Amino acid sequence: MTTSSPTKKRKFKKAVVLTSHPGQHHAVPIAWGETDPSKRGPLIGSVTRAEHRNVIGTHSGSYSVYRALAVAAGALDPLRKPDLTNTAPTFHIGPHPQWSDPDKIVSLDPFGAVVSEVFGEYFARGFDIRPTIAVTRAHLRLHEVDDAVRIGRLQVDGSVLKADGSLRVTKVAIEPVWYLPGVAHRFGCQESDLRRILFEHTAGMFPELVTRNDLKVFLPPIGGTTIYMFGKLDGIADPDQKLTARVHDECNGSDVFGSDICTCRPYLVHGIEECVRTAQAGGAGVIVYNRKEGRALGEVTKFLVYNARKRQHGGDSASQYFARTECVAGVQDMRFQELMPDPLHWLGIKKIDRFVSMSNMKCDAITRSGIEVVTRVPIPDELIPADARVEMDAKMAAGYFTEGVLPDGNELAKAKGRPLGE
Repeated sequence: MTTSSPTKKRKFKKAVVLTSHPGQHHAVPIAWGETDPSKRGPLIGSVTRAEHRNVIGTHSGSYSVYRALAVAAGALDPLRKPDLTNTAPTFHIGPHPQWSDPDKIVSLDPFGAVVSEVFGEYFARGFDIRPTIAVTRAHLRLHEVDDAVRIGRLQVDGSVLKADGSLRVTKVAIEPVWYLPGVAHRFGCQESDLRRILFEHTAGMFPELVTRNDLKVFLPPIGGTTIYMFGKLDGIADPDQKLTARVHDECNGSDVFGSDICTCRPYLVHGIEECVRTAQAGGAGVIVYNRKEGRALGEVTKFLVYNARKRQHGGDSASQYFARTECVAGVQDMRFQELMPDPLHWLGIKKIDRFVSMSNMKCDAITRSGIEVVTRVPIPDELIPADARVEMDAKMAAGYFTEGVLPDGNELAKAKGRPLGE
């Protein structure tokens, strides 16, 4: 067993944060929706100085527990502050008008990528402020793209798609930051109810939810979002420049390992190809990838449902597709797309010319948030794996698709019942 030295134990004690007595804290106030970051104020979720904290929770989302393990193992000094030298974004995004609209962005910090730049005064005064967004450049390699080039579905242009088959991309990592009054409003509930239920259903993990009503920002321990951008990024917020976008929810089995029981990876790659074509034509493409495994039910629940579907009398069937999910999880889908448009607003997007999705829930959430969707692009029939036909038939029966014909001539299934997210 690893034991900590006395020095490490003393440091650990200094980092302990008591949360039940508001009078012990003197936090920097947060004015959500302020255009001027100095008036908005920084988000301070670190534990180096308890009296500086002005949010509930801590940074790094679901990875915060691993950080705690590193401290417990003696591998990480709990009072260490990160050296942010040369970590600035490789491409600057915004500010956009949506950043100062408290109804447009409630689940991320618009200033999260530029904290070193806009909160320099606070850094100089010793405040431990952490970025919640990072922007970098990279190249993607996908064997499907190689195949598309080989058969002529995609063309090498040397800029977006290089001769070696790699795709030039700018990518963004976003940690979740919830402004609780805005989240409650988005879901049509009272903030007090939201805070109480979050407290109860995390088994009291965050007592400040019910003891610190003055703290309005919550850093939830959940997965975040990654954005992949192709083409002319300066024009993403310009409605006159063509934009293709796909919002994709995580499916580890398909996206990473190629499982053929769903259409997730084929649809993701199809979305990337559509983004590439738009970028090559002088526009831009955006892929938003959310960590919401198994419709936010989790991978264990998803695999349990797989077993139940395959073992039921008569075999897997579209008629029982969602019923089996409800039997295990109690609900068909927990993604609830109300927060999903926020990264699009952070990018300043006002119009999506080609939305690569067949989901009514996603499209409706985006359009309700004020972003225009011109055309919806379904997955080509030939890209649907044979074992995923049950999924597609079930979604058709559940009213997942929009009734009618798309402008490009692809017929969508008729909707019946409540639409479900893909």
